[in-house]
Formats: sequence, structure tokens, C-alpha cells
Amino acid sequence: MPGAAPLRATDCGPAASLRIIPPAMAKRKKIGLEGPEILAQRLRALRAELAGRGLQGFLVPRADEHQGEYIPPHARRLEWLTGFTGSAGLAVVLADQAAIFVDGRYTLQVRQQTDGQLFAPHHLIDEPPGKWISRNLAGGRLGYDPWLHSEHTSDRLAKSCTEAGGELVACADNPLDAVWPDQPPPPTAPIVPHELRFSGESAADKRQRLAAELDGDGLAAAVLTAPDSIAWLLNVRGGDVDHSPLPLSFAILHASGEVELFASPEKLGPETRRHLGNGVRPRPPTELAAGLAALAGQTVRVDAESAAAWIFQQLRQAGAEIKPGPDPCQLPKACKNTVELTGIRAAHRRDGVALVHFLAWLDGNAPGRGADELRAAERLQAWRAEGEYFRGLSFDTISAAGANGAIVHYRVDAASNRRLQAGSLYLVDSGAQYLDGTTDVTRTVAIGRPETDMRSCFTRVLKGHIALARARFPAGTTGAQLDPLARSQLWQAGLDYDHGTGHGVGCYLGVHEGPQRIAKSGSATPLMPGMIVSNEPGYYRAGAFGIRIENLLAVVELESEGPGGKPLLGFETLTRAPIDRRLIVAELLTSEEKTWLDAYHATVLAEIGPLLDAATEAWLAGACAPI
Repeated sequence: MPGAAPLRATDCGPAASLRIIPPAMAKRKKIGLEGPEILAQRLRALRAELAGRGLQGFLVPRADEHQGEYIPPHARRLEWLTGFTGSAGLAVVLADQAAIFVDGRYTLQVRQQTDGQLFAPHHLIDEPPGKWISRNLAGGRLGYDPWLHSEHTSDRLAKSCTEAGGELVACADNPLDAVWPDQPPPPTAPIVPHELRFSGESAADKRQRLAAELDGDGLAAAVLTAPDSIAWLLNVRGGDVDHSPLPLSFAILHASGEVELFASPEKLGPETRRHLGNGVRPRPPTELAAGLAALAGQTVRVDAESAAAWIFQQLRQAGAEIKPGPDPCQLPKACKNTVELTGIRAAHRRDGVALVHFLAWLDGNAPGRGADELRAAERLQAWRAEGEYFRGLSFDTISAAGANGAIVHYRVDAASNRRLQAGSLYLVDSGAQYLDGTTDVTRTVAIGRPETDMRSCFTRVLKGHIALARARFPAGTTGAQLDPLARSQLWQAGLDYDHGTGHGVGCYLGVHEGPQRIAKSGSATPLMPGMIVSNEPGYYRAGAFGIRIENLLAVVELESEGPGGKPLLGFETLTRAPIDRRLIVAELLTSEEKTWLDAYHATVLAEIGPLLDAATEAWLAGACAPI
């Protein structure tokens, strides 16, 4: 760090950095997108509306009716009210005070984008909203939109209201919508077929396979509320939200194998209706309540973690017997079939070509030649767009120079744009949607000559990345059990990162997909062959730099047998892009780690090199030279 004595190669920064403050998205303006005066007016208007309804408060989550990560413009209520643009958060508005809750990814961003006098910021995990409500509601009536909260979430919040001597009240319509005069309309992007050559299994076969499981469990039907599940089940894709090809819709899967699809009629053209066939009955969304009412007296599965509380309320009113359980599409969707895995590998090779062109360009254009965050992100997207089957980015590129790299979910704009300067680090986290696969990759690059502590921190992150990539584990192992492998080298230096190590990834679907994840509090679902998961340990020094190394991995079954006769599993690294050797302190790597790194780079060179022009291939050969 500037002004500090150089660190030894075995050091990675002071122990005082143990509490890391990472992810956030963009600081488009100091406070929100509209300015503090307009945000204050909106808050006053909402409070007046609540008072007219006899409510002492209201919950404003960052959510739509499907509880998804990406939401359409008309559902961005939290952003409209507070200015916060992150992908997760909740505001609690009371008559005399308000608070906003975000997780560790957004603790920097929420302070940049919101007015702390209007919305006091809190950490979603360390200071959960339920505790704040129980302390501050003081016997009042707290309203909520049952479309925007899951059953489990609303149950927890109801208990907090009871503790405060108050009650949680379901609103028939959203009070915030009543004071949002220019709220955009819901999206109506077409729903299109997803070809069998990419999906690897027909929709009819998927429907019958899952229907047989429902019947075997004594269930008459399952209500599907996750658009990615419906897209996977019916082999369709859409365009209702940014970055994920999702058709916002609902469905009921019956034990007979038939499906009722609740989607706007204008989304379903003749080709799509033919693709769906006789086993799928399209119905307008306005008939969803009637479709749920028709399940009266039947046993129905609904996912209480993701389905809106409104769904449960309707089923109870109809007299259906609810058996809460996981979305039946979730696990089979996560375990990719052979065709999907083949496509995913091809997508990563295509993605690797774009990444190598970009990294070679970056090496020749930064520093000193005007390269900045915006231009870099544009160049990377342009190279990706040349690839076959490219359909867009899988998320907004995180193009972060210097101190912006410490904002883990940073989003560059004209106001925050920084040049890539000598002696700094540049972090680029990006991905693409291809018809045959979804990619997500992060590289941290030295701009000019890196400082010693940057290299030692990077090497510790790399050691954790390699440890996870090399892991061998018995079937039944969860991501939480593997998470310490990626953190141990940072822990030894008193450091950590405040985000998960790995998330699931879809196949031309969401870049974040469950149920698998690798994190301290990971999913109880074990890792299974065919699952795709990211490997992305990092380190973030606020005000200085950020480091993250991310590859995607496929869970594979190994030939040898594990403990107790269980199959032994491991990972296949899918991403094809060099790791910056200039940031590696070679003497800190073990011989096994060096062997892994050299083998990985040899694979990148062998697979990507022949797809490049001569000059870029020569650059790649140098970038992939043995350590």
C-alpha cells in the first residue's frame, strides 16, 4: 500500500483487513439515480398512501412475482424508492423512520447510492430486518405484497411483527405502485423454442419423467413459479429480463405429464404453440387463480423457499393439501446431460477466443494508451459478439480498475469510469449467453509493474483457487464442506472475502442457478455429476484494489472409488483463459500447484491457440509459458 513498508512475499496485507467489505454495483450518482430531493418526495408519497390505508409501515423488497435475480423494469420498486440498484435488498418503511438491508456484496454500494438520512443502511445477515422490525414496529400494522415475498420469508417477518405487538398485513395491491406514476408496463417478449440439439432431451420426455416422480410421491401436481424451471422443462426461452433468456410465466405440472402454462397470449406465436404440443395448455396469467382453485382437494407441491406467499394463500383458500418441497425441475436442470455438457465446453472455447483477444489487446493498450473501464468492457463484448451462437452478456461486465476492483459488484458508467493506470490492478468479471451454454469468468490483470503485496495477495487467492479445482471428494459432499479449501491460504494471513466461493450456472439460462453452491453456509444439496459451479475466491482492499480469479467447473465422476465405496467426484475446469503469471509469486506455490497451473495453461494454449491469428497465438504462448 502507498506509504507502507513493502510486504514480504509471504504476507498479504495487515490482519486488520480481516473484515472485508466487497460487492456493490455502480455509483451512477452519489445518491440514487434521481437525487435526494426526488427520493424524499417519493418516500413522503408512499407514507401518505400507507396512512390512508391504515398501515404503519410497508416492506419493499428487490423482487418480482418470481423471486428471481433479474427483474423487469416495472418490478424495480426498491430502486425507484431508494436509488439502490443492487440485485438483493429490502427496505422497511415506517411512519417515522426507514431502513434498507443489503448483504455483504453491497455494503459499499448502498452508501453510495442511497441517502442515509432517508434509509439507514444495515447488513442483511449481521442486522437482519426481522430484529429491526421487532424493535421498531411498536404494535403497528406492517403491510406487504404477498406476490413479492416467499412463504418462508413472510412467515419469518410475521413472527417479528408479533414480537413487536403488531401484525403483518397482506395488501390486495401494492401501495407503492399507487404512487409510481410512470411505472413501466410488464414485458411481453416472445417465447421461442429451444432446439433439441442444444437441450439434449425433449420437453415431452422431461414432462413424463418429472410427472412420474410426482405420482410416485403421491402428488397430483406441482406449481412452478421459477421462469428458468419452466424454460428448462418446456425447452423454451424468452427475453423478459436482462441477461437471462427467461419467459416470465407460471405453470402447473400435473402427475399426468400435462402442463398448464400461464403466459401472456401475445408471447406465444404459432411456432411456439406447435412446439409446446398437445400436452401443454396455454392460459393467460389472469387465469392463474382459477388454475390453483381447480386443485381443490388434491395434494400439491410448492417450493416454500421461492414461490410467492400469494400462491400458498390461493391454494389454502381452495382447500388443496400443500406439501412444501423443492421445485421438481431444480435438480434435474442443474445436472447437465451429455449434450448440454458438450455444448457448454464448446461455448467456453468460443468464449476463450474472445477473452484471449481481449487480454492480448489489454496488454498492448494499457497503460498509457487511453484504455479505461468503459472502453475495455466494450472491446470485450465486441469480441464475444463475433462468436457463433452469441445471444448477449450473461450479466453486466464488471470492468474495475484500481480501487473500483474492491467494489465486488461494481458497474462502470460515465461518472465512475477510470483509466487503467500503471502500477494498478484491473479486475474484469464477465460472461456471455450462447445458445449452447452460459459463461462466467473473472481475471485480475497487472497494469504495468505490480506491487509486492498485490502479487502475494494474488498468489494466496490463486492457491485457494487451485485447491478447489484439484479437490477430490466422495459423493454426498456439499459445497459448504469444500468452501474452506478456497479460503485457507487467506485465513492464514488473517484475511477473508465476504461472498460465496461458487454458484451454480445454467445452460443458456441464469448465470446464477441453484440448488448447488460453494459457500460457508452452502446448500444442503450435495454436488453431483453434471452440475456446473464457479470457483471464484478473492481478496478486496477497500480504496486500493480487488483480486478475484474465477473459472467454471463441471462436477465429474472419477474412476477411483471413494470412502465407504461411494463414487469419488472431482472437477473439470471449463474456462479457457490464461491467468496473469506476472502476479504470481512462484516460490509460494507448491510443486503440485505449479503442475496444475502449467497443465491448465497448456490446455488453454492447445485448445485456443489454433483458433487465433498468428500474432495473438504468439501472445498466448507467452502468457501460457510454464511457471
